[in-house]
Amino acid sequence: MLTLADIVEALVGLRPPYEDFPISEAAVDSRLAIPASLFVALRGSRHDGHDFVSDAFARGASAALVARPVEACATVLDLRPSAARRPFPPVKPPVCLLVEDPLKALQQAARFWRRKLPHVRVIGITGSVGKSTTKELTAQVLSRRYRTLKNRGNFNNEIGLPLTLLSLTTGHERAVLEMGFYVPGEIAFLCDLALPQVGVVTNIGTVHAERAGSQAEIARGKAELVEALPSAPEGVAILNYDDPLVRAMAEKTAARVSFYGLSPQADLWADQIEGLGLDGIRLRLHYRGESLTVKVPLLGRHSAHTVLRAAAVGLVEGLNWQEIVEGLRLGHTQLRLVAVRAANGALLLDDTYNASPQSTMAALNLLADLEGRRVAVLGDMLELGQYERIGHERVGRRAAEVAALLVTVGERGKIIAEAALSAGMPREAVFVADDAEQAIAFLRANLRPDDVVLVKGSRAVHMETIVAALEKNA
Repeated sequence: MLTLADIVEALVGLRPPYEDFPISEAAVDSRLAIPASLFVALRGSRHDGHDFVSDAFARGASAALVARPVEACATVLDLRPSAARRPFPPVKPPVCLLVEDPLKALQQAARFWRRKLPHVRVIGITGSVGKSTTKELTAQVLSRRYRTLKNRGNFNNEIGLPLTLLSLTTGHERAVLEMGFYVPGEIAFLCDLALPQVGVVTNIGTVHAERAGSQAEIARGKAELVEALPSAPEGVAILNYDDPLVRAMAEKTAARVSFYGLSPQADLWADQIEGLGLDGIRLRLHYRGESLTVKVPLLGRHSAHTVLRAAAVGLVEGLNWQEIVEGLRLGHTQLRLVAVRAANGALLLDDTYNASPQSTMAALNLLADLEGRRVAVLGDMLELGQYERIGHERVGRRAAEVAALLVTVGERGKIIAEAALSAGMPREAVFVADDAEQAIAFLRANLRPDDVVLVKGSRAVHMETIVAALEKNA
């Protein structure tokens, strides 16, 4: 189990006599501190974590990484390079570990702890769309045989991933870690912390193109995962054969490559994909001459790729088909899209967590599988950079094919509306709203009880307020 001695050794290279102080996990939000946890006092644009050290200690935290002493500390242990190293003074929790940079100290501790647990095999997952659902389903599959850790929520960056690594214990056998990407070098840094042996790449889209650049630059950033993998046979890169930019990553890794996709040329592939609406999907899997049909509670035919990724990891990690299928069927792992009822009885598909052209097209494809009058409520998609217009136009054209009624929200939503009209959607079937409030007023007046309504857009345009309003009295 992680102890205070491990944290100190990670930061100064010497092991102190603090074995009796276990560390349960780490947190950067004092409200999430639990007994025996390590609180990391980070300075943000709006808040300074040092102001919440006392709250973390009140909730049971036994130590805190700080850049300056605070009154709540019973003991201050100075671990800065200029401080004396020995003898280590006795400490009494709650103890403050004084460092130059709490974030770097967190990352250094995570790097150290990961290397203390070489028996844990780490599966890293990256890509533009589908990372979180793939992480959830993969962990579900692996848990049929192994004690498995996964990062919670969106703990997939330079803060969240180290927090996850410090939750590893000697009892864990596998860790499934989603790795986010905003700028080149970020995934390479996360891999240096986590040392993944298996890397899964979902696809290359235009998400975050505003910051990361072109699709080619995004592909180079995502490829940092497969470049960091150990050589075969220990390292395995699981790549999407259907995405040319991902398929080309096979040339960038010394690991063994396993392709998945909808083509028979992939090592693991699927066909006969059937959308069952809110009951999930049915598909047939093929691997090394074997075939089997499975039903999985994931929404939309695009989820076939999620199933393939999770199954591919299971195969690589030695699971048999019975274990893999049990994991795939075990529970509902749809993280983002939730089906709820409006006050008037209409079915609302709440997919308001975020949006990109790829994920919105997938949601529209799900909408197309459902019975009833189909209504698409689509808002701005942000951070697309040079792909902003073409991405919104593509979504608009697909909306015209799927929906009987289209409601757009925001300035970029107007591009969706224009594209839908150009694709032949009747003008009376398109409503352009400046903001969520206008959309709510229109929908309250025009929704029918038998409607199926997809609500999707970037968080900045507050699409979630539309769902919340429609669930209340119309």
